[in-house]
Amino acid sequence: MTTAVLLSGGLDSAVLLADEASRSTEAVTPIYVSAGLAWEAAERSIVARLLDEEPLRGRTRPLVSLSVDMRDVYAATHWSVTGNAPAYHTPDEDVYLPGRNIILLSKSAVYCAAANIGRIVIGTLDHNPFPDATPHFRASIAQTLSLGLAHALQIDAPYANSSKTDVIRKGAALGVPFESTLSCMKPVGTMHCGTCSKCRERHDAFLDAGIADPTTYDSVMFTR
Repeated sequence: MTTAVLLSGGLDSAVLLADEASRSTEAVTPIYVSAGLAWEAAERSIVARLLDEEPLRGRTRPLVSLSVDMRDVYAATHWSVTGNAPAYHTPDEDVYLPGRNIILLSKSAVYCAAANIGRIVIGTLDHNPFPDATPHFRASIAQTLSLGLAHALQIDAPYANSSKTDVIRKGAALGVPFESTLSCMKPVGTMHCGTCSKCRERHDAFLDAGIADPTTYDSVMFTR
């Protein structure tokens, strides 16, 4: 079955893409979906760099870039639009974006139906506390999209029972260039801010994995 990987340029999706590429007998298709959010220019730069490095160079099909502008749904003052991201010590729930996976999967599914791709994988982890990150949601939306598109579609989350620490260890074994990934909601260029909750999650996972964090943080007040 041909596979598409939702790729944001973050740790989880980068490792997932490398993992799928190493397993598949056919080249996998990376899909980046833009929603008009504050950090996406940095993500797109990182994705281009990532795909040009080992172990991904020449191992995937060309990147597919799609867009679904959510700025007409999220308020102009929403942190994802302004870039004023939740602070370092805030809980995971504070980064919830309503409908995020619905949008990513729906737009990707329409593309996959046209391209005759039968499987989409997404980098959901075991701690994701959101309603669109559950097995029931994935099964339900896969069935709905398959019916609506008249195209059998499977949606998988291979890391749904894994932590970010597990993913980092897997990525290290696969040779993923972690310095060419971005897990930040208010990047400075393509550099991590070091003060948002995604930077905390990333840095803590490297510490927990016992692997040196290769990330360059604009601020090291929490990560030194």
